[in-house]
Amino acid sequence: MKRLYTCTLSSLGFLLVGCYTLEPTGGIAPDLGVGVALDINDQGRVNLGGQVGPEIAQIEGRLVSKDTAEYVVAVQAVRLLRGGEQVWRGEQIRIKSSYVSTVYVKQLSKGRTVAAVAVGAALVAAVFGQKLFGDGPRNTDPTLPDTSNTIRIPLPLSRP
Repeated sequence: MKRLYTCTLSSLGFLLVGCYTLEPTGGIAPDLGVGVALDINDQGRVNLGGQVGPEIAQIEGRLVSKDTAEYVVAVQAVRLLRGGEQVWRGEQIRIKSSYVSTVYVKQLSKGRTVAAVAVGAALVAAVFGQKLFGDGPRNTDPTLPDTSNTIRIPLPLSRP
């Protein structure tokens, strides 16, 4: 049963990752502490290349501070121009506002959340309905011997 709970919780946790979307702020400054993603322009790629790496398309993380000149972001991921993603562990970097072309805020998506909950409920129903973890019917017939206590003695071979 413990395996069932672990499997179910990890499946639901995985599904909840997809419940967020990045929405453009439209020029409005995001609140401190929220998840943000910053599209980096060509000037930013050149100037941040030594600190973050070449071919940066987008930097995602938590906004630590913001003023008119720069953003300070605790970076969680760096997306590259040709695909791929580098995972970071919250290292803080300073990004000048002139290096950013678009600012996005990470928001909960109601539609994706409903879909994820529906898929998760279907997974749980399938697990409980199919008895996938060996919790199937038991032998309740008292006339059948218990094989765990039966001793089998081999018979001698008879030769013609």
